[in-house]
Amino acid sequence: MKQVHIRMEDALYDELNNYSTSMEQTMQDCVREAVAYYITDTRKKQKNPENNKFTFIDLFAGIGGMRIAFERAGGSCVYSNEWNKYSQQTYFANFGELPEGDITQVKAADIPDHDILVAGFPCQPFSIAGVSKKNSMGRATGFEDKTQGTLFFDVCRILKEKRPKAFLLENVKNLCSHDKGRTFKIIRESLDELGYEIFFEVLDGQQFVPQHRERILIVGFDRARYMDNVAFQFDITPEIPRPVMRDILDSEVDGKYTLSDKLWNYLQNYAAKHRAAGNGFGYGIAPLDGISRTISARYYKDGSEILIAQKNKNPRRLTPRECARLQGFPDTFKIPVSDTQAYKQFGNSVVVPLMENVARLMVEKLKVLDSSVNQSREDKTWRMVI
Repeated sequence: MKQVHIRMEDALYDELNNYSTSMEQTMQDCVREAVAYYITDTRKKQKNPENNKFTFIDLFAGIGGMRIAFERAGGSCVYSNEWNKYSQQTYFANFGELPEGDITQVKAADIPDHDILVAGFPCQPFSIAGVSKKNSMGRATGFEDKTQGTLFFDVCRILKEKRPKAFLLENVKNLCSHDKGRTFKIIRESLDELGYEIFFEVLDGQQFVPQHRERILIVGFDRARYMDNVAFQFDITPEIPRPVMRDILDSEVDGKYTLSDKLWNYLQNYAAKHRAAGNGFGYGIAPLDGISRTISARYYKDGSEILIAQKNKNPRRLTPRECARLQGFPDTFKIPVSDTQAYKQFGNSVVVPLMENVARLMVEKLKVLDSSVNQSREDKTWRMVI
C-alpha cells in the first residue's frame, strides 16, 4: 500500500477526528473510504446505463463474482453493497467502485431503480416462535414478521420498494434442508407474498470449472408485470471440454505454499484417526485430470480440502490465483489483499461462468416477456382506437 500525506485546516481535522471516533475507525481509514466513495460517485455519474441491455444491483457483493457475470450478459451495475472491508478493497481494485456497507442501515428508497436484483445473501436461522403464535391465533403473517432480523429481510424490503423485473438469489445447497426445511419455506412464502413467480434449482459448478460446488439458485419474475404466464428453466450450457485441475495450475509455485512437515503429519494422522472410526474426514489430494472438492472460506487455515501432490515434496495448497481460476475468475482479476483474505474471499465467492450462464438465460427470458407485454399493450390500444 502507498501513503499520501494530507494537510487540512484545524476545523476540518477536528471534524474528522470526531467522526472517526464515533465510527470506531482510524482517521486513515475514514479518509481512505471518503476518497474511494468520491471516486465511486464520480464514476457513477459518468456511466450511461442506457448503453446496456439492462441494469442490476449487486447485494452482498463479496468481491464481485456476480457483477462480472451480469456485466458479461450485457448489464450495468447501478449499486453495490458489501460490509467486509477487505472484500470492499478487492471490489474497488477491480471495478473502481466502493460498495456501500451495512445493508441494514440503507434505506430501500435510496437505492437506484434497476431491472434485476442480484444477491448472494447469507443464510441465517429464522425465528418461527412468533410466526407459530400468530398462526395459532388465526392471524396472517407477512414477510416482515417472518424474516425480520435476518439479512434476507433486507432483500425483501428492497424488492418491495423497487419492484425490479426479476431477481437472482444464490445460497448454499443446504438452504433447502436448513432448520428442517422451514427456512426455505419462509423464503418461498415471502417471495410469493411479494408478488414474484419463483423458480429454483441446485446447480453444480463442475460443469464450468474443475470443482464440485453445488449451490441453490432462486430466480424470480414480477407477476404484476408479467402476470402468471412466466415459465423458466435452468437450461445451462456446460463448458466443453470441461476443465480439469491441471488447467488451472501454475507451472512454477513459490515454496511457501508447500505444507510444512508438521502440518502434513498432522493432516495424515487426523485422516487416519477418522478412517479408523469409520468417518470420511480428512485431506483431499485433487486429481490433476479430474475435479476438486468444494473450496471454502476456511481454506486459509490449512488448505486440506484441496491439496496438490508434488514429486519428492509434501503436498501444497493452491495459490490465491489458482483459487481465482477454480472459481472461474479471469487472470486479469486483481488480488490486492493478503493470501489469508484472498482465500476467504474466493472461498466465499461464486462460480462466475455458471452465474453468467444463468444471467444470460434471465436476460433472454426478460426480452421475451417484455416483448409480450409491449405487444399486449399495443393490441389493447388498437382495440380502443377501433
